Amino acid sequence: MNGELLFQLLLNGVIVGTLYGVVAMCFVLIYKSTQVVNFAQGEFLLIGAWVCFSLLTDFQLPFVLGFLFTLVFMMAFGVLLQVVVLRPMIGEPIISVIMVTIGLSIFLRALVNWVFGQSARSFPKIFEAESVTIAGLNVEPAYLMSFAISIIIMIGFYYFFRYSRHGLAMRATAFDQQAAQSLGISVKRVFAMAWAISAMVSALAGVVMGMVNGVSSALSFVGIKVFPAVILGGLDSIIGAIVGGLIIGVLENGAEFVDGQYLHWGNMLTIAPFWVLIAILVIKPYGLFGTKKIERV
Repeated sequence: MNGELLFQLLLNGVIVGTLYGVVAMCFVLIYKSTQVVNFAQGEFLLIGAWVCFSLLTDFQLPFVLGFLFTLVFMMAFGVLLQVVVLRPMIGEPIISVIMVTIGLSIFLRALVNWVFGQSARSFPKIFEAESVTIAGLNVEPAYLMSFAISIIIMIGFYYFFRYSRHGLAMRATAFDQQAAQSLGISVKRVFAMAWAISAMVSALAGVVMGMVNGVSSALSFVGIKVFPAVILGGLDSIIGAIVGGLIIGVLENGAEFVDGQYLHWGNMLTIAPFWVLIAILVIKPYGLFGTKKIERV
């Protein structure tokens, strides 16, 4: 057994898994606030990556400035999307809102392909070093940056929900929208905040993945890949999103090792998370940390 390769893949799995956990938290954030599963989450990654790429190449901005402008743009984009598209759907059946997010996903992907083209583009070089050696293993600097930023975001989410006034308002809205409104909490503002944070954090993940794999419409597929992590952890659990992301990230790379070394079936890395999705839906549909309340629509 090639132990060094296995260790390398597991390390990559942990790093990628933290990024999956961050995207999964965006799913959970919107679901907890609005009871809607946003199937356009992957397109948020795609738009964020393309906007940052365009700012760096077309406008020649330094990376830090382009990155910050991208986050601000995506925050405004999330608010605009909620106000124009999702807010009119308040009070409509959940299945109708979910169908709107699916339609939104298709529309945004087509729009991005029209504006930026379908060809994959390499992200401008950000780091001088090609790789960093850790315990004898080579790791790309972009992965290390994503790991550090993911940890910071997770800690930030914890303090935001636990101690900030807006975080408490979001928790109250998630628990009972009518009761929250009767206490003077603006539910519309909470919804807009949830979509803004979700779009901004997803864009961050899109930029990091674009730096490693290039920018193309394939980035939107990450939203679907992260969905098993969300279901595994529990659709309404922030902690579950982090744990689910880590499990799926490690599982993907473990499956790649087993397939490459022994099975030679091909494509195990892609399909392994969906086996987990099917298994968890059959065995424990509310996930590892989710509320034991199942609603079938």
